[in-house]
Amino acid sequence: MRFANFTVAVALTGISCTAQAQIRLPLTLPTGPLSPVSQSLDAAGPRALDAAGEWRHRQISRLVRDNKRLIETDPNGEPMVRSEIIAVGMSEETLAWARARGFLVERETTAADIRLIVLKAPERSATRNALRDLRAADPQGLYDYNHIYLGVGATADDSPGAASADGSERGATAPSPAHIRVGLLDTGVDSTHPAFRDSKIHGWGCGTHQVPAAHGTAVASLLVAHGGNEIFAADVYCGSPTGGSVDAIVAALGWLSEQAVPVINVSLVGPKNVLLERVVGALITRGHLIVAAVGNDGPAAPPLYPAAYPDVVGVTAVDAHRHVLIEAERGPQVMFAAQGADLKAASLEHGYAEVRGTSFAAPTVAALLAAFSSAPDRHAADAAVDTLAKSAIHLGSAGRDLTYGFGLVGVR
Repeated sequence: MRFANFTVAVALTGISCTAQAQIRLPLTLPTGPLSPVSQSLDAAGPRALDAAGEWRHRQISRLVRDNKRLIETDPNGEPMVRSEIIAVGMSEETLAWARARGFLVERETTAADIRLIVLKAPERSATRNALRDLRAADPQGLYDYNHIYLGVGATADDSPGAASADGSERGATAPSPAHIRVGLLDTGVDSTHPAFRDSKIHGWGCGTHQVPAAHGTAVASLLVAHGGNEIFAADVYCGSPTGGSVDAIVAALGWLSEQAVPVINVSLVGPKNVLLERVVGALITRGHLIVAAVGNDGPAAPPLYPAAYPDVVGVTAVDAHRHVLIEAERGPQVMFAAQGADLKAASLEHGYAEVRGTSFAAPTVAALLAAFSSAPDRHAADAAVDTLAKSAIHLGSAGRDLTYGFGLVGVR
């Protein structure tokens, strides 16, 4: 098992892990119990903790309500592309069987030599019934819904803040070799923002168009602020209501793998999906480090993915006082903590806006890890995580705990 020399036994006393999704950004910061930017879990009451999950469910409901023809929810209430099933390991015989019963091949993509097929369910067939039929017909194949993964954090209008992604009053630093290459899987990035004047941004997705968005621009600026000077930014949304689907993420991961970036930042969350897990696992085996936000559903929520997949580097968020955010998830998926509140990041107006959430903690960890390696390498990836863990500041119990992981990184 990777990172074994830092693994400690943890009792999951009453704390389960996650399956979330926040609505696409930009968003204003939540009002009510979650609005104080520096509020910590210690100061929060039951209403504040409940609001984190309620807010997420409201955003999913709005997404589905506004896009009923394109999006529905799975049996667990998670958003997915209507009438689409994704498949890996589908035999030609099963494919012929499916076509004979009205399934259509919508598109295909490949990542890490894994071929993923997107099937459209037969007309007048419920998506869940189509998935059940495929699994029954081909137990050896992998089939799942085409889930939609969404951002994990909020941005506010430009306002004074304690930290800034342009480097001024920055509360975290990274090792600074001559060149740090890091991948970003998110919404589009406004590469014309002054925050990127000394960096190189390689874009992917959306064909010949660029669709800059607040979330991706903010996360990219934090990668740059912490040392990343060459960003490979994959836009898996492109302004589409069904953006962030599994097949779009897999295609983006395929491109990032081809670019040989050692570390990939994923500040998106969603449910467990067997196809996405297979691809993420394949990239990790090839030596890529996947760094992911653990999510904002609250400390008792079930785990969110991809952060909770094996060997993914899950990141939680703290405020300027080093208190874990009230909405941050807890569990064994938490590997590191970094600042994710009381700071500012690049906005679409070419200014800097206040941000909050585990989305904005993950890029600190991704940039720090990317500083240790220039290309995917399994041994180098393990060594980078071990080195960062040794330097982490313990904020909870000794060793690795369920709230802060190995501890806080990226601070002076």
